[in-house]
Amino acid sequence: MKSFSFEPSPMVCSENITVTVDGDRIDSVRFLGGCPGNLIGISRLVKGKTITETIDLLKGIRCGGKPTSCPDQLAQGLRKYLEENCKKDLKNKK
Repeated sequence: MKSFSFEPSPMVCSENITVTVDGDRIDSVRFLGGCPGNLIGISRLVKGKTITETIDLLKGIRCGGKPTSCPDQLAQGLRKYLEENCKKDLKNKK
């Protein structure tokens, strides 16, 4: 298993998001700050889903009049994780 953390956009209430993955599946997600009930619910709903499945479910969700949300920021962080790790995997195979 691998864990990584990132700071979401300052436009959302969460201050930090920590994700633990097991291969291509999400094991856990922890949000620091934000709306506790909603974020605990999101964390439970994405557990066991693939990273790409989670990105597809959450990308583009808005919060009120903001152009993003905590779920959207999770999707963006997961996309960045995939991009960075795919590049590392490709370099290691050369």
